[in-house]
Amino acid sequence: MKKQKGFSLIELLIVVAIILIIAAIAIPNLLRARIAANESSAVASIRTLNTAQISYNSAYPTAGFASSLSVLSGGSCSSGTPDSTQACLIDTQLSSGTKSGYTFILSGVSGTPASSYQVSGSPLSAGSTGVRSFCSQPDAVVRYSTAALVACAGTETPLQ
Repeated sequence: MKKQKGFSLIELLIVVAIILIIAAIAIPNLLRARIAANESSAVASIRTLNTAQISYNSAYPTAGFASSLSVLSGGSCSSGTPDSTQACLIDTQLSSGTKSGYTFILSGVSGTPASSYQVSGSPLSAGSTGVRSFCSQPDAVVRYSTAALVACAGTETPLQ
């Protein structure tokens, strides 16, 4: 009988077992890295919204702070001139309220001109897209909480 070339069943099973062990180690690390990336993006988005609100308030002092995310963005920024209804300060992705696994809400706009606002970002799916919620007020300090946030209550922990 000629000697056959190839792998035995035992050798193939050992290779498959090694691949499964490596996958079992790598997948949780990948998920944690994805959550960290989403949270970093959420913090950057909150900071972008703070900067946009300050710029809007400076550009349109009679209006104060913007009342919605769509006012900070504007649909026709490439063809038109920015104004108090379409300021062209943030991108359309962020103005939609959803970005990188987080939902963003602009609320608490009050006064004439508007002198206060609150922005918050909460994970779309707690535990898989993020584990912390973030918020900020006109003081531009980004705060976080492990509970879902709609607005800053002042009891959240400031980011370092």
